[in-house]
Amino acid sequence: MKQVVRRGLQEVVVDEVPDPAIAAHHVLIRPHYSLISSGTEAASLHHDGLLKEVADNPSHLRKIWEASKVMGPVRTLAEVRAKLSEYAVLGYSGAGVVVDKRAVPDLEVGERVAYGGEGTGHAETVRAGRNLVVRVPGALPLEHACFATLGSIALNAVRLAAIELGDVVAVIGLGLVGQLACQLARLQGAVVIAIDLKPERVELARTLGADHGVAAGGSLAPAVSALTDGRGADRVIVAAAAKSAAPCRQALEIARERGRLVVVGAVELSFPWAQMYAKEIQLLMSRAYGPGSYDPVYEAEGHDYPFAHVRWTENRNMGEFLRLAADGKLHIQPLITHEFPLEQAADAYETILDPASGSLAVLLRYGAATAPDVRFEPQRRIAAAPRAPRRSGLQVALVGAGNIARWAHLPSLAKVPGVGLQAICSTSGARARSYALRFGARYCCTEYEEVLADPEVDVVVIANRHQHHAPQALAALRAGKHVFLEKPMALTEEECRSLWKAVDETGRHLAVGFNRRFAPLYREMKRQLGRRTSPAVVSCRVNSPVFSGSHWSADPSIGGAILGEACHFVDLIYWLLGSEPVSVSAFSLPATGRDPIGPNNIASSFRFADGSVANLTYCTVGSRTSGGERVEVFAPGLGADTEDFKRLCIRTTLRHRRRPWWPDKGYAAQLQSFLGGIREGRPPEVTVRDGARATLACLAMLESARSLRPREIDLAALHP
Repeated sequence: MKQVVRRGLQEVVVDEVPDPAIAAHHVLIRPHYSLISSGTEAASLHHDGLLKEVADNPSHLRKIWEASKVMGPVRTLAEVRAKLSEYAVLGYSGAGVVVDKRAVPDLEVGERVAYGGEGTGHAETVRAGRNLVVRVPGALPLEHACFATLGSIALNAVRLAAIELGDVVAVIGLGLVGQLACQLARLQGAVVIAIDLKPERVELARTLGADHGVAAGGSLAPAVSALTDGRGADRVIVAAAAKSAAPCRQALEIARERGRLVVVGAVELSFPWAQMYAKEIQLLMSRAYGPGSYDPVYEAEGHDYPFAHVRWTENRNMGEFLRLAADGKLHIQPLITHEFPLEQAADAYETILDPASGSLAVLLRYGAATAPDVRFEPQRRIAAAPRAPRRSGLQVALVGAGNIARWAHLPSLAKVPGVGLQAICSTSGARARSYALRFGARYCCTEYEEVLADPEVDVVVIANRHQHHAPQALAALRAGKHVFLEKPMALTEEECRSLWKAVDETGRHLAVGFNRRFAPLYREMKRQLGRRTSPAVVSCRVNSPVFSGSHWSADPSIGGAILGEACHFVDLIYWLLGSEPVSVSAFSLPATGRDPIGPNNIASSFRFADGSVANLTYCTVGSRTSGGERVEVFAPGLGADTEDFKRLCIRTTLRHRRRPWWPDKGYAAQLQSFLGGIREGRPPEVTVRDGARATLACLAMLESARSLRPREIDLAALHP
């Protein structure tokens, strides 16, 4: 299918990408029209170049510096250069016809719908969550229905303004959201003052029902004062987009005492304290389409909020906007200034960015609008490199095009001789295409079955989200593929049994991504510990604040930070000692509220078969300026510690220090070892047994923290 993407910082292109695969609680839609957001989308196009972007956002330099300290300047430079050609999806508002669905009982294939949501994009096929899709009333044309997302943004701002009959409402910024907010406020019974720097937009707002129109500038405050008998506006909605605080300062000036400001536009928030205090102003931020926005349980998993408790969710706001439009209470057609076929998307964006064009609403028109009866035949596999005879050596498919794949696995694969990259598989067709082009894959796809059915794929590298690891690895083994599986290997004992059994039955290799075993500093620490003749003591402290709050890996329902991340350190301690863990006692922080702080923050003590003991403290509540991981080991005559792959100190009769130029986390060495083992017929250094041990021990940690009792760890029971 064709999709509009931003390539690099500013270039808009229409490229072929795989059609999205269907997912639970989602529908697939063939759009007829989509609406370009002249605010959000245009702001993402950095036409002034890289230097101007960095100058406007100095935080980018800090990110580059921090990345270079971890990865080294060469790899960091490669990532910065890749940003100049990487794809980013544009667009989030459109309307079309449902062509497929899964676990969505109340919509039917063939129904006309409007959709929204980040990542849906301008594409010939889009996938949208059920709560981001609404039916289009019968008489409303789809070119008007594609305004549902922008309309719900305006409607949410109007609701937050709490307008009463007769209130004077000033709207600053008469782009699409501002124009719609004016009309919606009028429907609430407000006296509307439309304000913008462009006289033609002020005049348009008056034509569409605004009671007054005022040009923004030095005379704004006197004009609003004259229109309100000196009192000022009861409500001010800031729908402007500006890098300065001028719109907010103007809003404060024209608001009455104890008035309410609602900010919906992307503006600098800066207010004089004395004036805010003197007027006792209420300041509210309007977030997206309404309640449910950015909540993955609502948007991705399809769980609605109870009607009695949350009357106007983002879905209900979208539906109400379409009802008003269908009833003729909103004027949409006068807002449409330009329409382009999908193939001319670059021209559409140039029109938006050209001040002389006078553009407001710019629509993209799709082939389905003129040929609605064409049968939907998705293509979920797209060639990336020119078709050529099968390459020699092992052929690898990577599943899950996330950060770990981009920063670690794909660059490491490129360095392994005798290995070819056959495929990139991702739920995002644009990202799969972008990674395939960058790293030289022969094709990209959005359906995992394409990889499983490909006889040329020898090895599958799985770097997906944690809940997919075991099912996808099991399917790959059954399909006759070798598997390199990012941690965690599994989330339950049953998944461990199934994978262990599949490895035995298929004879395929499975390795788990415990890269610390291959990091040079940890290897030296193990070598020193290998000289001991009696039990040892290990202390491991991990601080991972990134895996907290709304981060997907913090969700306890998919393992949380303990099963998903702490498994690294359970395996590391076992490997350093070379002895099986037999029991654990653990305590966690209290589990309160929606933020899963409790079960993700654990202090645990392990006992090992050789008499050694270890403490593992894993927390997500620390500061980002604290060290990430610190490991100390003690044995008779030996003390050693290492921190963040940056230094190693060994204390025997003398003290020795090692400080590498750049941290080496062992990713490349592990992949080389695993792929070399397949060619040479030797088993992987990290096996399914190791993955099962780490999962079992983490499950025991969590259970001990819940029950406040020690738990036994019996790996033999998983695989008698």
